[in-house]
Amino acid sequence: MKKGLKVLFLIIILFFVLLFFAFFFLRSLYLPVSSLSDESDSVRIEIPYGTSVYSVSQMLKEKRLIKNAKMFYYAARYPQILKVLFPKENAGVNFSLKSGIYHLNGNLSAAEILEILSSGQTEYIKVSVPEGLTISKIAAILEEDRICEKSDFISACRNPEFFSSYPIYELFEKGKIENCEGFLFPDTYFLNVGMSAPAVAVMMVDNFFSKITEVDNLSDKNIEDLFETLTLASIVEREYRVDEEAPVIASVFKNRLSRNIGLYSCATIEYIITEIQGRPHPDVILIADTKIDNPYNTYKWAGLPP
Repeated sequence: MKKGLKVLFLIIILFFVLLFFAFFFLRSLYLPVSSLSDESDSVRIEIPYGTSVYSVSQMLKEKRLIKNAKMFYYAARYPQILKVLFPKENAGVNFSLKSGIYHLNGNLSAAEILEILSSGQTEYIKVSVPEGLTISKIAAILEEDRICEKSDFISACRNPEFFSSYPIYELFEKGKIENCEGFLFPDTYFLNVGMSAPAVAVMMVDNFFSKITEVDNLSDKNIEDLFETLTLASIVEREYRVDEEAPVIASVFKNRLSRNIGLYSCATIEYIITEIQGRPHPDVILIADTKIDNPYNTYKWAGLPP
């Protein structure tokens, strides 16, 4: 009998402990910080790609947006508990924290913040990619704007698997290209912090094939003819200083191609120096530079470079 009373007593104690824990949990999760303090100003929160749930919890606590980091961590880490305890409030909610930039304030409860961070509805970053940039230069812009790592973007541009649904995949297979350079359309993009590098690269290539449909005599070209046109255009792009010079330079290059002689383009030498050799941008192209043994050297080899 006494043993039965002890068990009952322990059950009652455990019940009240769980009740206290549930009350504390609810208070931490469903009461906004502003009701406990005066913090109600909007706070800009940046969550980079790959940030752990624990780090996000600590960040929110430091910004005084949540009262208890541990409770937020457990709620985010084990969302099934919330769905079991509060099925009505959390019906259809997919708790999975996403990277990006969010604007939060102390009027929001931890549960509401958790839902916002799982929504993926973030502030976008405006990224402008000018004409004539190489992959490495585009990658540097993306890294500076905290979109993705420079090395990740360069690697993505070299991986044909990401472009299997585009015509350039054929160029990869034939060994005509080693990356998607030239097919990354220069434009203004609205991207997320921590966006995956392949997603950015695919977006830019997709934009390229969308935009060329608006250009006469390009949309009907097969991929190899388009590639040659693009290669020549990229050289002309780096040669002229004012728009009126472009058709003149293009005409000169076309004549040299028809005669099967070198283009003698300083732009291709500059590409070798900066992109292949990794040296600083030269103030002038020296005679020694025009003798570099490299397939991009249009002083040494006839026809279009790779």
